[in-house]
Amino acid sequence: MSSAIAEPISNKLLQPTLTMNALVFRGPNHIALEEVPIPRAGVGEAIIRVTLTTICGTDVHILKGEYPVRNGLTIGHEPVGVIHEIGEGVTGYAIGDRVLVGAITPCGQCRPCLTGKWSQCGGAIGGWKFGNTINGAQAEFLRVPYAQANLAKIPAGLTDEQVVLLADIASTGISAAESADMQIGDTVAVFAQGPIGLCATAGARLRGASLVIGVESDPVRMHMAKRMGADIVLNHEECDVVQEIQKITGGGVDVAIEALGTQQTFENALSVLRPGGTLSSLGVYSGKLSVPLGAFDAGLGDHRIVTTLCPGGKERMRRLIELVLHGRLDLRPLLTHRFKLENIVEAYHLFAERRDGVLKVAIEP
Repeated sequence: MSSAIAEPISNKLLQPTLTMNALVFRGPNHIALEEVPIPRAGVGEAIIRVTLTTICGTDVHILKGEYPVRNGLTIGHEPVGVIHEIGEGVTGYAIGDRVLVGAITPCGQCRPCLTGKWSQCGGAIGGWKFGNTINGAQAEFLRVPYAQANLAKIPAGLTDEQVVLLADIASTGISAAESADMQIGDTVAVFAQGPIGLCATAGARLRGASLVIGVESDPVRMHMAKRMGADIVLNHEECDVVQEIQKITGGGVDVAIEALGTQQTFENALSVLRPGGTLSSLGVYSGKLSVPLGAFDAGLGDHRIVTTLCPGGKERMRRLIELVLHGRLDLRPLLTHRFKLENIVEAYHLFAERRDGVLKVAIEP
């Protein structure tokens, strides 16, 4: 008989696996609310209990199969929550702290991060992890990588609704003006006044534009564009917007922002630029995109085309929170609908089909 003594079973192994509800991608046009394990915090990570999140247009691209992600992935990338667990090596935070986490979660150490390209952390589009390469925010709990660099504390006086849109669409929209190096007094045209375009309109105003022209046909979105800072809103179904913008500005805008992601809006944005102007592209393009040579002056018009994946990290979130805290930015009007997490599939249908004047849908676990 062997004299070896059997090792006791770890107490950790005896603990039941705790589960949560999460929205899981199961293939094109197939998402489902499923019961999955609650994540645990590893070294440098934190777990937050999600108190509010949203559905993004990019999530709809994923749902339709236009942007590929793996089967079984929890999607979503706009989280506000309360710290539930803190991993080893994360300091300055406590269980119960309310935090905003950007859609972009840079490590802060790689070459793109150290050269200021936070969104490209680790490689092309690498900063976008939630709902892309790791499980996302449309769930009851969320694992936050590189927590020290990405947890932005929320001041006590602000509600979840005031800050949740800062995680992605506000950071993205405002970044259009920043990437274009917009100057005080510039004239700006923003093509498409969906959630991203509306935030781009607000960003152009914050950046000091003298004239902001919105382009949109939906009456609800046209009205909201004025509320977000557009001076003029043109309906592209009722006029030739290229000719009209050229006439209004006396030859073209300094900056055109493309916020839809279609060939036609891209061409129109390029066509309204003055010589030396900048096209700042925010759209997610799911098909072939070409540059019209006429609008581009055969490449000799001193135009710039810049693309942007919104900056992330806690310092970016802190700065945006400061805009809200001091009354410079109020995005609550964009939250037009609210659903519980258990009804999120219904919320996706509403959002994707643009029913009932929807702009953004708040999801409450």
